[in-house]
Amino acid sequence: MDNIMTINSIDEYNKCYGFETRHPLVTVVDLNNTAPGPLEMTYRYEVYALFLKQTFCGDITYGRRPYDYQEGTVTSFAPGQVVHVKHLPDFKPNAIGLLFHPDIIRGTSLGREIKQYSFFDYSSREALHLSEEEKRIFKDCLGKISDELNRPTDKHSRKLICRNIELLLDYCMRFYERQFITRNEANKDILTRFEDELNRYFRDNTARREGLPSVKYFAERCFLSPNYFGDVVKRATGSTPQEFIQTKIIEQAKDELLGTKKSVNEISYDLGFQYSQHFTRYFKREVGKTPSEYRKETV
Repeated sequence: MDNIMTINSIDEYNKCYGFETRHPLVTVVDLNNTAPGPLEMTYRYEVYALFLKQTFCGDITYGRRPYDYQEGTVTSFAPGQVVHVKHLPDFKPNAIGLLFHPDIIRGTSLGREIKQYSFFDYSSREALHLSEEEKRIFKDCLGKISDELNRPTDKHSRKLICRNIELLLDYCMRFYERQFITRNEANKDILTRFEDELNRYFRDNTARREGLPSVKYFAERCFLSPNYFGDVVKRATGSTPQEFIQTKIIEQAKDELLGTKKSVNEISYDLGFQYSQHFTRYFKREVGKTPSEYRKETV
């Protein structure tokens, strides 16, 4: 049976690894001097966490797939995520990181914007790989947070801690955007796979069986999390996957309306709509006229 550790609080994590708790909701940790733990461990995070892994020490599995993990990799986790770690037999911890409880950011600008940091929901093959300069910046941001934690608490403490966390997350967003560019060829493969799977969805009558296509469906077929998949498509094309899907549905509908004698009801079911009136409203919103009006006026 795997060792399972649920990280509910900052103090709980610090006690486990022998760190002093300087703030109940935030900690900056250096795992280099900690004793090696079990070779296999499953962690359930109820806090936000980012770690810069400075050496390869084993396998990390997230969502039953291996993390794209090597030396100089940032791994990030959000509350509710479960991660399985399998260390090498002779591993020595060599990582630095930040953990913060959701309560520290409630009511702040960071709390309102935390969902924009979509990398917290990235999964397999989606870790962040830093250059030497990017590592320096990451460490500098952690240093600023650590400095603030070491100061006596005053009325400015929470605001400054949150702003420095936000600064670190903003840098991570920038580094991910750089990574999207440097992995341009791989991203092209993702787009090609998406287009192929989208065409197949309608060609093989999957829509009639499964309903309207979802972003999650295509992300899974590209072996990516929906967030990472969405960010790749958006940055490469300027359009979201949902916009691609909507465009495809309308194109398919137009082809069926003008190229077949199928009724509007039949076409709506072939496209994955449960009710034909939903299809009619959808088509009119996108095209400006109902399917029947479009067919009549275009033929």
